[in-house]
Amino acid sequence: MQIDKLRGEQLDQLFEAILSLETKEECYRFFDDLATMNEVHSFAQRFQVAKMLVDGQTYQAIEDQTKASTATISRIRRCINYGNGGYEMALERMKGKDDA
Repeated sequence: MQIDKLRGEQLDQLFEAILSLETKEECYRFFDDLATMNEVHSFAQRFQVAKMLVDGQTYQAIEDQTKASTATISRIRRCINYGNGGYEMALERMKGKDDA
């Protein structure tokens, strides 16, 4: 796995803080303090692109709906194809909650 490049005490603390959040409202409050509006929107856009790619959408449809560049879409496609499975894991867990 490639995630070793991310490892570190500061990131561990950040991820522990994120994992401590219990509701969407807590997430909104935390991320509003943590990041700029543009950074949070970029994360949301990337996640939406990943969801659409996994759902089989075309680059054109993704670009039209999300306004993501083709470079961003391609980078996320590479992550889905050759990354650590993070997008798929999260999407699958969300799907499981939707089915419940």
